[in-house]
Amino acid sequence: MAQIYKIYINESALILTDSLPPDPGKYEELKAGDFKFQRFYSLVKSRKVQETFLLITKDYKKVFKKIKRSMSLIKAGGGLVSNEENRYLFIFRKGKWDLPKGKLDEDETFRSAAVREVEEECGIKIDSSGRRICNTYHIYEVDGSPVIKKTAWYRMRADHQEHLIPQLEEDITDARWLAPGDFDLVRQNTYPLIRDIIKSVDY
Repeated sequence: MAQIYKIYINESALILTDSLPPDPGKYEELKAGDFKFQRFYSLVKSRKVQETFLLITKDYKKVFKKIKRSMSLIKAGGGLVSNEENRYLFIFRKGKWDLPKGKLDEDETFRSAAVREVEEECGIKIDSSGRRICNTYHIYEVDGSPVIKKTAWYRMRADHQEHLIPQLEEDITDARWLAPGDFDLVRQNTYPLIRDIIKSVDY
């Protein structure tokens, strides 16, 4: 089975792997011998479209570590929260549907940060946090320089909490519980990273 790392850049994704993943969808394959991350990053920024790039190499872990070391690392935690009706919590921030998440405070763990951010951004109380779903990596710019954000995502539970309070100071204008059958509302206006996270929901 293919082992992969996926890095999101704007609306695009770079997949680093040792073999072709199952059902990769439409992608552009990169040549490992010619790959230079800074050149690739400039190319993705200039295209400004949603694409998937595939780099197949036995040294994919080494390439991934080299990319991470080339910029500052930001750590964050987030939650995929369900309730007693098997509905899931989503927020609407800066014109797109999203999942609640945020940066770690000093000396904070990924899990505790994830719980805190969900509670702060939606005005609820988390009853329990379960397994880690995955880690995601997202590159964006701060003061003109690229940084890479590592976000640890957890399953969470919050029952009997219909009254949601979006955190307006974080540009969150809506928060809703949605059934899996209504996820198309989110998929039509969200980030590729979020689409990947909600694939973990059991229908």
